[in-house]
Amino acid sequence: LTPALEAFLDRNDIPTPFVVVDVDVVEDRYRELVRELPEATVFYAVKANPAAPLLERLVALGSCFDVASPAEIDACVAAGARPQQISYGNTIKKRADIHHAMWVGVRRFSVDCDAELRKVLDVAAQLGVDDVEIGVRLRHDCGGADWPLSRKFGCDPAEVERLIVQAHQAGAATGVSFHVGSQQRDLSAWDDTLRVVAGVLERVRQVGVRVQFLNVGGGFPAQYVDPTASTARYAAAVRDAVARHVPHDAPSLMIEPGRSLVADAGVLRSEVVLVSRRSDTDVDRWVYLDCGKFHGLAETMDEAIRYRLRTRHDGSPTGPVALAGPTCDSADVLYEKTTYHLPLALAEGDHVDVLSTGAYTTTYSSVGFNGFAPLADYYVSGR
Repeated sequence: LTPALEAFLDRNDIPTPFVVVDVDVVEDRYRELVRELPEATVFYAVKANPAAPLLERLVALGSCFDVASPAEIDACVAAGARPQQISYGNTIKKRADIHHAMWVGVRRFSVDCDAELRKVLDVAAQLGVDDVEIGVRLRHDCGGADWPLSRKFGCDPAEVERLIVQAHQAGAATGVSFHVGSQQRDLSAWDDTLRVVAGVLERVRQVGVRVQFLNVGGGFPAQYVDPTASTARYAAAVRDAVARHVPHDAPSLMIEPGRSLVADAGVLRSEVVLVSRRSDTDVDRWVYLDCGKFHGLAETMDEAIRYRLRTRHDGSPTGPVALAGPTCDSADVLYEKTTYHLPLALAEGDHVDVLSTGAYTTTYSSVGFNGFAPLADYYVSGR
């Protein structure tokens, strides 16, 4: 952990659970991605963590932003982003939300069906907006991703082509988008999808439509229990896939990292509430933390994201554990099938630090389930 994070965690006056994020690490990750993939414009996925200190730092670095709601648009603008730097990537939007976005000045919108395209075009006509940009989302099966995104979004290639032509005929600039799934471990995922995208681009070209932007989504990973490849290797995989499948007069390239920029910058500190065994013959202990699925660790659902843990007893003898949260709800179990080993000395009142929790924690925390407060968050910088 960085000195700024360690200094914050050394304090004893802050009640748990909380997450603390080093904004300098976010800056370093952003600079690394831009350095490794300079041909792509970065649109930070605000849903990963919309905190003002992060947005302000990313605005200062020149980042663009991928948003999913009017509240995220307003947060980006409040942090200093220009509306032209914002892409409304959610394919499911109320007309009122589209109206708000266009009124603010946002022009790029994602769709994946007739009805959503019609809403965007209707609102544009109502407001007299003649420079709207439509990205049509292609369905991807998200194999290889720890957190798939395939069932809810996107449409088949033939439908993508039809919607692109329809948007073009309405006077909109057009693009194609896809997402290979969050925490994608298969470096060939972009290659497989861009092969399909290349066919789409060629077929719409044959009817006189040149797609102007290509959104290859997110998927770059954070460092959890399972090892992952470097940013450089992921960037090379995307670059090589684009070069292999997209023609020389390629559309402008955009990428939507979220997790990979902010996850590793954060640490979630929790307190052990109880350590128990269900019977005298049980090998596994049950360790209950004061932070669970309803307080920011929602991505442990189906044990999909497997976080790294740290305690003050590390290095001493360990044994297998099941981990759970504090609520009176049987769904609040973090890990039971995945084998975790924690020190035998771990006891009530000890801290367990959950690493790489800067993304998808505060925004997944409930507002007060069982009367527990939302996850507190803090932001530090050593610069």
